[in-house]
Amino acid sequence: MKSMHTTSFVRALSFVLLGVLLVLPASAQFDNTTRSVTKRGTTAADFLNIPVGARATGMGNAIAASSTGPTSIYWNPAGLATMQDGAFLADYATWLAEIDLSFVAIAVPTSMGTFGIGLTSMVTPDMEVTTVEQQNGTGERFNASSYALALSYARPLTDRFSIGGSFKVINERIWHSTSSGMAFDIGTQFVTPFRDIRLGASISNFGSKMQIGGDDLLVVVDIDPNAEGNNESNRARFNTDRFDLPLTMRIGLAGEIIQTDDIRLTVGVDALNPNNSEQFVNVGTELGFRGDLIMLRAGMSELFLEDSIRSYSLGAGLRYRFAPLIFSLDYAYEVQDFFADVNRFTLTVGF
Repeated sequence: MKSMHTTSFVRALSFVLLGVLLVLPASAQFDNTTRSVTKRGTTAADFLNIPVGARATGMGNAIAASSTGPTSIYWNPAGLATMQDGAFLADYATWLAEIDLSFVAIAVPTSMGTFGIGLTSMVTPDMEVTTVEQQNGTGERFNASSYALALSYARPLTDRFSIGGSFKVINERIWHSTSSGMAFDIGTQFVTPFRDIRLGASISNFGSKMQIGGDDLLVVVDIDPNAEGNNESNRARFNTDRFDLPLTMRIGLAGEIIQTDDIRLTVGVDALNPNNSEQFVNVGTELGFRGDLIMLRAGMSELFLEDSIRSYSLGAGLRYRFAPLIFSLDYAYEVQDFFADVNRFTLTVGF
């Protein structure tokens, strides 16, 4: 009897091992297929991920913990709380495919906190309208544009901790079609007791889904092409999908390695977790001379991201006071691995 039980157990174990050997190749193939799927290209309004400000770009976009001034509206609204004076900022870059990208903002500190408003604009050059029948063009022209208007508020809760938020209205257009949405940003900055190292965190673009619609989606349909005498000119509209906004969580550290009256060296590191890409890290440095009269910057973006688009960046800045105004001019050069490199210019006027 014992021998029969042993034989049955061995036989059952053999069947289990055989099943495992048969399943393993299939599961391995399934795993490889799953890993090849990425989240890229799965969100709307991806222009919200394009960085603004030559200072941030020159530092490799590692700016969450050291963001200040009007560009904080984009990077981390809590950075507005560190402002002592009001400021106006205008930022411009020729983006990929000669697309005009600009950001203008103004921020004013008050006794109740700092208020800011910023507008991001991205507009393509005019293009010819072509059809299957008229592949050389119909004589009409069109363009595409994307806009985001942000209203921001920030205030310090203690002498070391500040918080801020933004409400954004987003619109994208292409010829006669458009899509709109709303989003919120929230951020914090904390100055730690350890050598005043700063910690910053923000969540950007938490909001509604976006769906495109308009006259370009109207088509003529014959609902029964096999029948005669029916209306062959019914108007129908394509129903497009709804897509999430590019939600991004950003956590950063920044601190001064060197801090004297004549020279300052700041290092920043950001870790990002977007919903339309894998996680990655940005690192950057800023070297200031003569009380930040002259600044040099360098950084690297999208570290540890497979097939990353951005590479290293370099930048410089000049700040000078013409009482009662403070003028800052910043420049950044960003290297793209698969596209043309980007030059960015930023003018800031403090008042």
